[in-house]
Amino acid sequence: MNFSLASANPLTQDAELGDVLILLAADGLDLGEPLQAGLSLLVKRALAAGHWSTDSGKRLSLYLPESRPAARVELLGIGDGAPARIRDALAKLVKELAVDPLKLAVCFAQDATDAQWTAAMTAIAAGGHVYGTTKPSARGGLKKVLLGAPNAATRKSSLAYGKALVAGMTLAREWANRPGNHATPGMLGDVARHIAAQARKDGGHGQLECEVLEQKQIEKLGMGSFLSVAKGSDEAPRFIVLRYEGADDSQRPLVFVGKGITFDSGGISLKPGAGMDEMKFDMGGAASVLGLFESLRLLRPKINVVGLIPTCENMPSGRALKPGDVVQSMSGQTIEILNTDAEGRLILCDALTYAERFQPQAVVDIATLTGNCVLALGHLRSGLFSTNDVLAHELQRAADESSDLCWRMPMDDVYGKDLKSNFADMANVAGRLAGAISAAKFLERFTGRYPWAHLDIAGTAWDEGAAKGATGRPVPLLLQFALNMAEQPVDFGPSVAQQQSQADKVAAPSRTAKTGKVAKAAPRSKSGKRAG
Repeated sequence: MNFSLASANPLTQDAELGDVLILLAADGLDLGEPLQAGLSLLVKRALAAGHWSTDSGKRLSLYLPESRPAARVELLGIGDGAPARIRDALAKLVKELAVDPLKLAVCFAQDATDAQWTAAMTAIAAGGHVYGTTKPSARGGLKKVLLGAPNAATRKSSLAYGKALVAGMTLAREWANRPGNHATPGMLGDVARHIAAQARKDGGHGQLECEVLEQKQIEKLGMGSFLSVAKGSDEAPRFIVLRYEGADDSQRPLVFVGKGITFDSGGISLKPGAGMDEMKFDMGGAASVLGLFESLRLLRPKINVVGLIPTCENMPSGRALKPGDVVQSMSGQTIEILNTDAEGRLILCDALTYAERFQPQAVVDIATLTGNCVLALGHLRSGLFSTNDVLAHELQRAADESSDLCWRMPMDDVYGKDLKSNFADMANVAGRLAGAISAAKFLERFTGRYPWAHLDIAGTAWDEGAAKGATGRPVPLLLQFALNMAEQPVDFGPSVAQQQSQADKVAAPSRTAKTGKVAKAAPRSKSGKRAG
């Protein structure tokens, strides 16, 4: 989407503003005196007559003389000016206007903050997005967007940030919206390669590299859990590794792991037919990691970041994984499959083991993992799971700053007790209750060597019903977190396993992430449990 700064304040000056001007006004609007005979005078008359107010979402359409730069003006109230108010009101209006291609101007009547500026840009991008990849009849969209405010001259850095964020969200939204036959694991690998190739073409600070591992390479790594999910599909799996190096080699990277199930039928534990089409969105975590790297490509912050995407389909066939099967993960731990529809954790666990080789500052996995999380938090907040208080705090801070909200969930050990199995080191599901937490407790068993957090985005990655489509979340949260760490690095401290050397509950030998070979078992503590 082509964003640029408007050359003048439309309340006081005439300037080229395109086909439609949206004027955003918050509470306390003061137009000053004397008023020119123009838009400012019309706004004051509308307020005085009670035909319009600055309450959030209040609208008034005006048609100006042909001599004015914009023939149509939409006055839009944004209440107290909170980013959420701006997003909700503006996205709805832009979607209504963008049924036809147009040149749009969006201007604040008062000085705008960074957060307001970003909220306006993401709202415009959401409302103006038109998916057309597999819909040739799709019409509308925005040709160009001009942004203005009385203090617009000071918002150039906000504009650059907003452009990068919108680009990342748009890429994530596009690929999550694509149906499974237009977003295969191989195609996701091609997107990742394209991002890296574009970064090399752009030049500038930092390097962005991509490696896409194919099935034989994945087999060589010993990723038996990941590969077990892919067995039922004719589409070959991929393991995507993206590396952005914007800081010194000595700086340990942040690692983001995105679940990339490009279509989830449930496997042998087949999902109900109603709504199964939405399972094309089950690669929302992978899409958000790709979107993050698109944003990093444009911003080039001074930080090192790794993106890991295990991607495959989960399909039923004669070769497919069966309930009761036991598979061995890259860590060496074995898993009894009680439900093949709990497949996301099976591909993530091997990626989490692979992450060890980067000696990361912290690892965050992002996944449309459980319907249980949607029941708990709805579509407003992503679920945040971590036993590391510092990491959880920083992710929560990034969520609040980006208005891409999350909520920290409990991680008491009792929630993982029902993962026990008589036939393997663990089962892949526990009981029906608190399923989002037991899924996180499953993943935790593969993260003892670094600080770790899990984001369950099942409720936030896409909208349902008439508005069905990908949201581009949680790219804003991830980008804000990475930029915060670039600006002021935080010591997340040792992992839980390092803090409590007696707390490792895994009795099986594990494979080293670097070689895939079985490592020697750790010594037992007095309790009989292995030390981490």
